[in-house]
Amino acid sequence: MHAAKPLFDYPKYWAECFGPAPFLPMSRAEMDQLGWDSCDIIIVTGDAYVDHPSFGMAIIGRLLENQGFRVGIISQPDWQSKDDFMRLGAPNLFFGVAAGNMDSMINRYTADKKVRSDDAYTPGGLAGKRPDRASLVYSQRCKEAYRDVPIVLGGIEASLRRIAHYDYWQDKVRNSILIDACADILLYGNAERAIVEVAQRLSWGEKIEAITDIRGTAFVRRDTPEDWFEIDSTRIDRPGKIDKIVNPYVNTQDTQACAVEQEKGPVEDPNEARVVQLLPHPRLTRDKTVIRLPSCEKVKSDAVLYAHASRVLHLETNPGNARALVQKHGEVDVWFNPPPIPMTTAEMDYVFGMPYARVPHPAYGKQKIPAYEMIRFSVNIMRGCFGGCTFCSITEHEGRIIQNRSHESILNEIEAMREVPGFTGVVSDLGGPTANMYRLACKSPEIESACRKPSCVFPGICENLNTDHSSLVELYRKARALPGVKKVLIASGLRYDLAVQSPEYVKELVTHHVGGYLKIAPEHTEEGPLNKMMKPGIGSYDKFKRMFEQYSKEAGKEQYLIPYFIAAHPGTSDEDMLNLALWLKRNGFRADQVQAFYPSPMATATAMYHSGKNPLRKITYKSDGVAIVKSDAQRRLHKAFLRYHDPKGWPLLREALIRMGRADLIGPGKNQLIPLHQPATDSYQSARRKNSTPAGSHKVGKSQTLLTQHTGLPPRETGAGNPWDKREQAKAAAEARNAAAARERAAEKKGGKKKPGRPAPVPR
Repeated sequence: MHAAKPLFDYPKYWAECFGPAPFLPMSRAEMDQLGWDSCDIIIVTGDAYVDHPSFGMAIIGRLLENQGFRVGIISQPDWQSKDDFMRLGAPNLFFGVAAGNMDSMINRYTADKKVRSDDAYTPGGLAGKRPDRASLVYSQRCKEAYRDVPIVLGGIEASLRRIAHYDYWQDKVRNSILIDACADILLYGNAERAIVEVAQRLSWGEKIEAITDIRGTAFVRRDTPEDWFEIDSTRIDRPGKIDKIVNPYVNTQDTQACAVEQEKGPVEDPNEARVVQLLPHPRLTRDKTVIRLPSCEKVKSDAVLYAHASRVLHLETNPGNARALVQKHGEVDVWFNPPPIPMTTAEMDYVFGMPYARVPHPAYGKQKIPAYEMIRFSVNIMRGCFGGCTFCSITEHEGRIIQNRSHESILNEIEAMREVPGFTGVVSDLGGPTANMYRLACKSPEIESACRKPSCVFPGICENLNTDHSSLVELYRKARALPGVKKVLIASGLRYDLAVQSPEYVKELVTHHVGGYLKIAPEHTEEGPLNKMMKPGIGSYDKFKRMFEQYSKEAGKEQYLIPYFIAAHPGTSDEDMLNLALWLKRNGFRADQVQAFYPSPMATATAMYHSGKNPLRKITYKSDGVAIVKSDAQRRLHKAFLRYHDPKGWPLLREALIRMGRADLIGPGKNQLIPLHQPATDSYQSARRKNSTPAGSHKVGKSQTLLTQHTGLPPRETGAGNPWDKREQAKAAAEARNAAAARERAAEKKGGKKKPGRPAPVPR
């Protein structure tokens, strides 16, 4: 893999003499107190400013400050005019614009496209403090405020919208956000390297339009430079009938200069691929090769080409072998340099070792910021994920190569946490995107650099992957041995198929680091949707569950697993959801909150959702399609299957089961899914109050699925074999009879009679 200049090797900017600020200033008054006449860089963000390394603006701001720059923050500005964007004056170098820790559309809308009532990244949890597509709006306002100041776009929203992308909320393909935002350059992925390089070069007097060679950046240009070799993406992965083989290294600028093909043996069927030998070409080098994707206009009008472009983009995400990409938007090209080189452990320690205050900016007073309350006593120990789950965008943003901090750096942060107000000795999490991928990597750097697999753990764990959890076990032991630390919990999602490779890790985790409940994400039980998700089979979950229960029993603890499931994911049929519901009932699980599939920008599953094709395989117009759940009715049905125990969904489920030829699952039997009749309303509400979620269980974020397992008690099934249902059915019937008798007495008292053929209504 390419070497990269260490982050701490750059010369300091002259403003280093001011030293670090207690908080990055959000007002001119704070700038005056620091002795600043201006800011060199101003970060505009859609989140409240929390000076904690779990918030992007704090990491980037403190990193740039450490490079010697004066950095100001404009947090959650009023976007209705340019005035709020001028509160700190014009920055000397650039505006850094980001929507926040989340995509602004996902932050504001549910998977059902309903406006959320709260915002975890806003003081008081208030909704409505950021606009839709915040990065785009903020960039335009910055340009209105100071036309000549460069705009550097970053954050997860920009990262996942850097290419022409399907927008779930408008149900169409939108331009690269770089085009719509009118920004000068876009940084994607982990942007520490790119932001430092951009800041340093602008401070040296270089023009923003001349900065075109930094990895992890996207920018606009008019044409491909003469010394670059251009490949048409359809030559790499032809999205149609396989005609006579064409050399995949054809230069679309100069077809006469292409490499030479030499056939090996005759080819009788033109639809069969031929073996060819590509002779060396002096102009063909990875560093000077760019792949041309179908234009924005083409992917907007052709969903198959969209899926093809998504497939090629995901194949070019390994920093060790990725090539540049280019996509035409109208008269200009949007150029995407290869992904950034992952940070070393020393660089990760450097970034997380900045002088963070670890609390919100004092301007918020006593207002609570929900996202901060959740993470303030947690520690991020790593970045990245090699799972490659198709519905998740972590790999596209942070990369699949795990970037780790040292034990010393992590333990120092825990010790510093003791000074944070409210710390009681409990560390709420030692984790990251995945709790147990710390220090897991490919056994061979050479293989890692050459690999193009989208996942290291699907369809099974790669034989080249090191699954040794010993360093993580050692870290856990050191952390809980620190003075003043009473408990260290693991709250990040756990990859259980990796955990079972290390029984020592599972025992350590279960014995010391589970706070009663541990969340894991099998997502489904059926092979069809699991293959489209790139998730392991339910057998891995069963193995982990047995280990979890064994070690919990040995530790003398009553602990439970909370598995998450997704409804309506591409590749999921009604029968798949029925089988999942039956599995849930057999195992005594009842979903409290249900998450339907959310097509986030640039995810592989989103390409499936939009195109009906599977980008995990070669895309052709005739290739098999993927079952897509798009209608509101079918999405409601799939969610109802996950909440099979909720009477509100029973009418929908009865209709579906009859249509599917599974009316045998309707009735009072133990093995039947739902009862034949609805309960009386009053009786049902009373029963819900009496049989609420057991003490000790808890709710998680609305974007998750919470299941509670009533271990130690018979499952509260909806069947004749369950005493609870028998009592409630009898009570409902008695109430219905009493209500009917009361109506008859009232009618007789008034001297009236019921009209023939009009029976008394039955409570439903």
